[in-house]
Amino acid sequence: MKYYLVAGEASGDLHGASLMKALKERDPDATFRYYGGDLMKAEGGELVKHYADMAFMGFMEVVANLRTILANLKACKNDIAAWQPEVLILIDFPGFNLKIAEFAKKNGVLVCYYISPKVWAWNQKRVLKIKRIVDHMFCILPFEVDFYKSWDMNVDYIGNPLLDAISAFKPDKNFLSKNGLEGKRIIALLPGSRKQEISRLLPEMAGLVEKFPRHQFVIAGAPSFDAGYYRQLPGGKDIPVVCNATYDLLTHAEAAVVASGTATLETALLNVPQVVVYKGHPVSIGIARMVVKIKFISLVNLIMDSPVVKELIQADCSTPVIAAELDAILNNNAYRQKMLDNYDKLDKRMGEPGASAKAAELIIKYALEHQQTGVPAA
Repeated sequence: MKYYLVAGEASGDLHGASLMKALKERDPDATFRYYGGDLMKAEGGELVKHYADMAFMGFMEVVANLRTILANLKACKNDIAAWQPEVLILIDFPGFNLKIAEFAKKNGVLVCYYISPKVWAWNQKRVLKIKRIVDHMFCILPFEVDFYKSWDMNVDYIGNPLLDAISAFKPDKNFLSKNGLEGKRIIALLPGSRKQEISRLLPEMAGLVEKFPRHQFVIAGAPSFDAGYYRQLPGGKDIPVVCNATYDLLTHAEAAVVASGTATLETALLNVPQVVVYKGHPVSIGIARMVVKIKFISLVNLIMDSPVVKELIQADCSTPVIAAELDAILNNNAYRQKMLDNYDKLDKRMGEPGASAKAAELIIKYALEHQQTGVPAA
């Protein structure tokens, strides 16, 4: 069967790769074409466009790159029409993917959405469009099932694919020696996977180095950047960078400073106390604060519905404020232990691995039914 996947950022590349692997195990005739990244490319098939050329986050950033986004949309639609897949699998990235879903639906392609857009956060009426253009929605957060049900839409809950990635992780026993980090107390810096995030967050993170002289700060390089990219940014030249080894780095870290996103949940699941940071374009953040209807920005706090980890946004995302929180994590035993105890509760709420396998089985089932009837299965 022919599967076309669209992932527009690093987390989508991770989840897309796991799903491709699960599909291959169940469909020996599976062929893939996709917008994604290096992890998906490692699973085979044809990478059409790398997510590094697509990941624009924030209202102003989207406006500034509108011409590129429109060109990417047109190219993706044309490629789908030319390749004629049996199944389109869209991974989060709603601004782009909902437009691709509408196109594919009109052209008779089965549309599966893997990892729901965060429609519960703002503009919830988008669910009405999703009901019209998406054949099957696969959710990875427990509360999403009830949210969609409130809009009279049935979805498949499959658990969280991060559990698959973490359970499959095999630590590199030589990680510390290979990177010259033996005998050092490590603080991991995860400044995000997009250029806009990294350029805004890394300078604030770099300012922490002189405040914690007994620790070694180490940057977790995003998959689409090499160490040289970080070294040419303000404050980046004096901080070691490890690429394609984020889980190994977190395994050895005493604490972490993490850009809001999927990495906050990964850090918690790997049991590393953290402070969550984010800084965007002031206009983008201002608009977001007017329209977003959620109390938290980090997945950890959203899933637990409580402030398990500190979130420092915009003006609060500054070196002195981050340093104060980091000091509490490192030196206040009661504060640190409370966070770790909440991580244990998070582990239980997240459940067991197997999301990728469940999604693959359902996608194949729905695709076969669609082939037989020409109508998406209910």
